[in-house]
Order: sequence, then C-alpha cells, then structure tokens
Amino acid sequence: MKTALYQYQNGQWETHAQSMSLDGPSTQLALCFSAKDELLNTDVYGLMKEKFPEAIIAICSTAGEIYHTSVSDEGFSVAALQFDKTRLQPQKVDIKDYPDSFAAGKALINKFDHAGLAYVLVLSDGRYVNGSELVRGINSVTEQKILVTGGLAGDGGRFESTLVGLNSKPQEGLIVGIGFYGNSLRVEHGSKGGWETFGLERVVTRSKDNVLFEIDDKNALELYKRYLGPDADALPGSALLYPLSVTLPGNSEPIVRTILSVDDQAGSMTFAGDIPVGAKVRFMRANFDKLTSAASDAATQSSSLNGQTPAAFSLLISCVGRKMVLGSRTEDEVDAVDEVFKHNTLLSGFYSYGEISPLIKGEGCQLHNQTMTITTFHEAE
Repeated sequence: MKTALYQYQNGQWETHAQSMSLDGPSTQLALCFSAKDELLNTDVYGLMKEKFPEAIIAICSTAGEIYHTSVSDEGFSVAALQFDKTRLQPQKVDIKDYPDSFAAGKALINKFDHAGLAYVLVLSDGRYVNGSELVRGINSVTEQKILVTGGLAGDGGRFESTLVGLNSKPQEGLIVGIGFYGNSLRVEHGSKGGWETFGLERVVTRSKDNVLFEIDDKNALELYKRYLGPDADALPGSALLYPLSVTLPGNSEPIVRTILSVDDQAGSMTFAGDIPVGAKVRFMRANFDKLTSAASDAATQSSSLNGQTPAAFSLLISCVGRKMVLGSRTEDEVDAVDEVFKHNTLLSGFYSYGEISPLIKGEGCQLHNQTMTITTFHEAE
C-alpha cells in the first residue's frame, strides 16, 4: 500500500514531503477534502481527474481540511492511495430518491457486493441527511459484520449546505460509500471526545427525533440555560462550548451530541443527531487539554492492533465544534495524533458536521459529534 498527500492552493499542486512515490495513473483512490467555496468557484473534479485519471475520486466539502499536521480553510487537499491486494468498489445514493435517511443508508449498503466486503468508508451530505437515521439504516444491513466509518460533509461554520461527489462534480444530498474487499487490509478505528461532564445525570422525557423538549419532565432549554449561566446570553453560538453527553437506551457508553439551534418560543433544542426518550444525559463543557488528550487517545485506540508496523495512512475526521473551541490551537490535536503514530503515518481528513464510527470495536457504527474519529489503514505484505 502506498500513500501520497497533495495540496492545491493558488493554482498550484504541492506534494507533501513524506509522501511515497506514487504517480497519478497508479492511484486507485483519491479522497479530496475542500472548502465549499473552492468547490463552487473551481473545477476541482476536473483538476482531480486530470491528475488521477484512473482513480475513484471522492470529494467532500468541509469545515477545515487536514493536510498531515496542518489545518487549512482554503484550497483543497487530497490523499492518494494505491493498494497491492485490496479491491475497491464505489457506490452512491441521493437522499432525494428515498423517503428518509434510514432508507438511504440501507440502500447504499445494499448496493455493494457483500462477498469479501471488509470495510466501507462513508462520506455523506451534512445538511439534508439525518446522520443518526443514516447509520441506523447502514447497521440494519451490515448487522455489525462489516466495519463502517466516515463522516458528514461540512460548510465551515455556516451550516447552510454541503457538497459530496463521486467521480463527478460534487452536489448536495449525495451519500458516497467506498467498499474495500479482501483480507489483506487491516482497518482500525478510534473515537474520543475529551469533553468534561458536569451536573447530575438526567433522563430525556420528551423529544422528537433530534429535537429535545423536556429533561426530567422539565423544560430542557430553561434547564440548559441555567447551567450555562452568563454564556446563555450568547446562544446558539455558545452551545458549541456545552454539548450534551448522551447514553442511548440499551447502551452503556455515552456519545456526544452538538446543539445546532435553540427555539425560545418552543423551549426546545435541536441537535446534530437524535435524542430519544429514555436517553440519559449530562451537560458537558470544553477543556482544551482534555480535547487534545482525547485526540491522542483516539489515535492510540486506532493503532492498538497494528503492533510495531505503522499504518500507511490515517483518516482523521474531527468535529467543527472542536475546531471552533480550539481556535488557534486546532493543530494541537492533529500534532497529538502525529506524536502517537511516531511521525510514521501520513494524515489526511477534515472537520465535519458529524463523525461515523463504532463506539466499541465489533459493534455497529454510530453518529458522533464533537469527537476526533480516526481510521487507520495498513495492508499486509
């Protein structure tokens, strides 16, 4: 397996110094992460097709591009991959062709030939797709037998629209899957948040999909504002500093949910993922050191089964909320991952509107918010 990283800025391609020797025609998969404005104003797919003529080309708009240990909001970055023994199969669905995100997720996985399918990378629209329902649809088909990781496309901090493409110009509403076949490829994953919980554990008593109305039979928004104190005046922006820890019914491990908006009239909060009745919740707050430490933990988790052999490539998908909180220290969490991998693994990825990964190894995938989610790739010789 060979990996090369490229960045396109100011009309020029740049190759990362640690890239392996990999020419364009030999690239089998090219993952492109780009600011949405760049995708709207530049023929990114045309440039990609010219540089990687034989590759499967997947394009995703972002809230920031990870180019090894640097984070950028301009231009676009590309991870080019070549495999020796692994076969790839791309598939896509358009959310508008299905009644809901559950059906779209189910349809996407059903499009793959399941014989020998070991792993699926999913890049999804982050505006029109309900990530929680998407992964439920995926899991209804995989039955926890196929590893799935990935993320929802971003649009900076605007949350207006996102773009995803597969072997064509990117568009709204698309969900892309790349299937990896064979038993030579080792894919590991890790996902950690690092947020600090505070306050009592409470129970969701009234909600609908991703809209929360009541906790412990009390108005959820009023309770939330009371915990935020003076920061409540800065809602909804300040909500990124105070996500919610959610333990779903039937699960023992909590996940993190980001608050997208609040409705003062309805007394409700809308989250980037479902908040079912019966879920146990706790409030959370940002801790810079813990966020960076969590990125290290996710890297350790994703490399735990690779032994002494470094992964050839690591895909990093981190939440836009983390980027907004970390600000000028955003690259600290990427540097922390690089340290764990002892500077031997090429890193690429993006800041997202949701991360997809199993919470526990061997289980089905889940939608996460406010995490650093890492997928490592190593092909046996």
